[in-house]
Amino acid sequence: MTEKGEKKIISLQDIPGIGEKTLEKLRNAGFIDLMSIAAASVKELSEIVGEQTAIKIIEVARKALDIGFETAADVYERRKKVVRLTTGSKALDNLLGGGIETQAVTEFHGGFGCGKTQVGFQLAVNVQLPPEQGGLDGACLFIDTESTFRPERIKELAEAVGLDPKKALENIIYARAYNSDHQMLLVEKAAEIIKEKNIKLLIIDSVTSHFRAEYTGRGELAERQQKLNRHLHMLQRLADVYNLAVYITNQVMARPDVLFGDPTAPVGGHILGHFSTHRVYLRKAKANTRIARIIDSPYLPEGEAIFAITPQGIRDVED
Repeated sequence: MTEKGEKKIISLQDIPGIGEKTLEKLRNAGFIDLMSIAAASVKELSEIVGEQTAIKIIEVARKALDIGFETAADVYERRKKVVRLTTGSKALDNLLGGGIETQAVTEFHGGFGCGKTQVGFQLAVNVQLPPEQGGLDGACLFIDTESTFRPERIKELAEAVGLDPKKALENIIYARAYNSDHQMLLVEKAAEIIKEKNIKLLIIDSVTSHFRAEYTGRGELAERQQKLNRHLHMLQRLADVYNLAVYITNQVMARPDVLFGDPTAPVGGHILGHFSTHRVYLRKAKANTRIARIIDSPYLPEGEAIFAITPQGIRDVED
């Protein structure tokens, strides 16, 4: 009980006025704890429980969690919970400030065959390693939009890092997204799986594929970008609430107006460009080597790293 004799709010069930039916609706939509409610918008919850109820429960959740202004020192303390997942290459890890970080969305984009999916496969395996080996001792949620997921490759990578291939496959929760609505639904339903399966990494390969295919022409651009924006914010919310590492791949398109330099640009426009915490451009080099370049980051300096894609996975280039 609080000092005023009020019941302390520690879970959704404690919020006054929420019955079993409302609770079930919220859980089915992926809202399973106070933080997920506090981080939601009124519009988002209104579609589930109605506007007045949405306003009320968001206010109660935010009050219970004391969400508001805080000092930079408080933010710094919270940032100490951020951990990093190794890519398998020290050079690439160094470029990323130590690896793929939690509470962030890291985007890798590039042309076909540049290694975006291979990096994803390696991360899905590495996340299962103990922290002393650069892992997060957790499982992976993998959403495949282009039918590129290959469990045979996962087995190879698991064996190369000393994991039981069967257990490694069991620790990757896979879903094939068949269109953009299905893709968004999978992310909305992810919260329950994240808690139940100890998910520490969420991968979408690729995040823009369905949006690009379903919304063509300038007339549909605004609708596509609004929908993509909602999807991306849900990903960031999951990263923040559950201290996840989120890795997304993105396609590129040719720019015929560019006469000098690289004529490719990532798909998704300014929405995705401003959203991704860390943005990395991949391109092919000689033989099995790839070059990764930081395009945008709130604190990482611009730079490049060279790594190799070998039968054993992502590795440093041998001298």
